[in-house]
This record gives sequence, structure tokens and C-alpha cells, in this order.
Amino acid sequence: MKTNGFKRGMSLLLRSKTGTLGLMIVSLLVLIAVFAPWLAPYDPAKINPSAILKPPAWLSGGMSQHILGTDNLGRDMLSRVMYGSRVSLLVGISAVVVAGAIGLVLGLISGFYGGFIDNLIMRVVDSFLAIPHILFTLVVLGVLGPSMTTLIVVLGVTNWVSYARVTRGEVLSIKEREFVKAAHSIGVRDRMIMIRHLLPNVFSSFIVIATLNVAGTIIAEASLSFLGLGIQPPAVSWGGMLSSGRTYLSTSWWVATFPGVAITMTVLGIIMLGDWLRDLLDPRSQGQKYAKE
Repeated sequence: MKTNGFKRGMSLLLRSKTGTLGLMIVSLLVLIAVFAPWLAPYDPAKINPSAILKPPAWLSGGMSQHILGTDNLGRDMLSRVMYGSRVSLLVGISAVVVAGAIGLVLGLISGFYGGFIDNLIMRVVDSFLAIPHILFTLVVLGVLGPSMTTLIVVLGVTNWVSYARVTRGEVLSIKEREFVKAAHSIGVRDRMIMIRHLLPNVFSSFIVIATLNVAGTIIAEASLSFLGLGIQPPAVSWGGMLSSGRTYLSTSWWVATFPGVAITMTVLGIIMLGDWLRDLLDPRSQGQKYAKE
């Protein structure tokens, strides 16, 4: 079964140009983030007054040792873009783990027990949907102060609703199937039914949503860092680089352009990978997509 699943996944990957491209982009990003201390040619925080706002190496006035140029403090842009990938992935994945854990647990409980518990959790969901997430995030970060830990927790707490709603919907359908009723009839405890029978059957939908939400979380982190409420110096973030580079757009475009390109490529790669995972984990979607082939 595992071999057949792997073959099917590879077949879908090879048939999907966007999936292949997305996997390549995400794999490259992960490698850069993991090995940034060894790949980056310079310390991303090292200031070089003699190389301030140098253009990329292929432009007139550029320096071969600074391929993507330097910023307003003479720091190497290539090194900073590489180190920025670490922050984006860390915040994106960590916040999704927090949101997914909350949403998955509440969705399982809500769908499985129904009744008063279901109504209570759904009213909490409705309340969160009524609150503008970005406004809530700005207020919390403004009160508590910006930090990576606070940012991850806030982004996680404000984005669990989609996981809870999807999980609840899946559980409402699955709990009526024969194997769940059989487990009830032989006296299996509720917790074990949720862990052994319900969780594995909703996990594929959870993985797809989580993958796509990583992209949204990375954009949210970059936006908050751009506003000065996200990752703080000396830590390197793409949003912070965009913020510091906007002043020089007319004269030194590369300071803001390269982190912007990095954000765009990362988000596109994750979205493409998420589409492939949806086709892989949802047979109905895969069948509809290739029905005409």
C-alpha cells in the first residue's frame, strides 16, 4: 500500500508542472534556511561603511563580492535574503502548528460530541470570525511588544478557525460510518475513537490547509515586520528589509526588490505545493482534474 501510494504521488507530481516547480522552490528554500550560516558569504548584520548602497554585481558600480548588492548600511543583500528565509519559515511553520493544534482538537471535539459542546465551540468560532484578524494582531503586539514568540502565538491564535470548521465537517460525516459505530458498540472509549478512527481520516484535509496557510502566515509576518511590529533588528526578516528599503526605491531599487521577490517566490512555491498535495491526498479532486486525460 505504501509503495502504491508513493507511485501515485510521484505520478501526480510528474504530471503536474506547477507541483514539480512548487516542490523545487520549497525544497530550495528549506535548504537555504537550514544551511544559511554556511552558504551566506557574509554576516548579515555586518556593517561595511565603504560599501554602502552598492548595486548588484552585474550593474555598473557593482562589486563581485556582493552579488545582489548592499543596503544602506553596507550589509550584503544576498546574506540577508538567505537569513531572512530562516525567520519566515520558522514563524510560518510554528504559527501554523499552533493554529492547527488548537483547531484540530476543537474541531474533533465539536464534531464528535455535537449538541451543547458543538454549539458552544461554533459560537466561539463565529466570534473569532467577527474580529478583524490584522486589527487584533496589531493591538496585541502593540500592547505586549513585538517579539518572535509573541508573533507566533498571536498568528496561531487568530488562525485556528479554518482548521476547526473543516475538521468538524469531516468528523460529522465520518462518525456516522460503520467502523465508528462498531467501535462504539464494543465499548471503545471516546478519546481512542477520536485518535484511532477519526484523526487519521481528517488528517489529509488538515495537511492541505496547513500547507496553504503557511504561505498566508509568511505574508502576515512580512506585513507586520514591515510595520515595525514583527521581527525586530538585529534579526533579519524579509518584511523588515522591505521596510528599510522603501526609502531607496527610486535610487537603490535592489534593497527592497530582492526581499520582495523572495517573499513572492516563497508564497507561490508553497501554494503550488499545496495544490499538488490536495490532488495527492484527495482522490475526488485528482479524479476530476484528470478525468479528460
